[in-house]
Amino acid sequence: MTKTTNHPRDAATPTLHRIGVAARLSGVSVANIRFYEKEGLLPVMERSDSSYRLYSVGDIHQLRFIRLCRAMDMSLGEVRTLLGLDLSRKADCATARTALDEHLLHVQARLKELKALAQDLQALRQRCDGTDNRCHIIEALHERADALPAPPARAAAAAAAARRHV
Repeated sequence: MTKTTNHPRDAATPTLHRIGVAARLSGVSVANIRFYEKEGLLPVMERSDSSYRLYSVGDIHQLRFIRLCRAMDMSLGEVRTLLGLDLSRKADCATARTALDEHLLHVQARLKELKALAQDLQALRQRCDGTDNRCHIIEALHERADALPAPPARAAAAAAAARRHV
């Protein structure tokens, strides 16, 4: 992905920062900056004469933009879509609205899943008040584990191999 220049603060500036400073200024870890470069969310940065990656004010803004989108639980694909949009093009505004609407549907579905999980956990918690000789929570978890279907053969073989290496 090429560097986006669709934010007003993304003007050319001589101020360049090493990756550690860019991480501190953006709130994105050094490891995540490298990951975002690898994933094409951030261009692979130019290097100084001493081989340090150098980041501009615009790059730091882009990292903050990515961090904000990820904090809203957006996927890398959703972030990539939004980064590719130009805030001054009306057609891109429609694309942004569509992307946000789709993400909102995903969040609403996830909320339903989380509410069901909360109810399940509450029901599980009510199985044990701590007065019995045995813990009915742990007992119920063991029962559920026994009731789980066997994994597909390939996953089972991988799990067995992993246990052998422990």
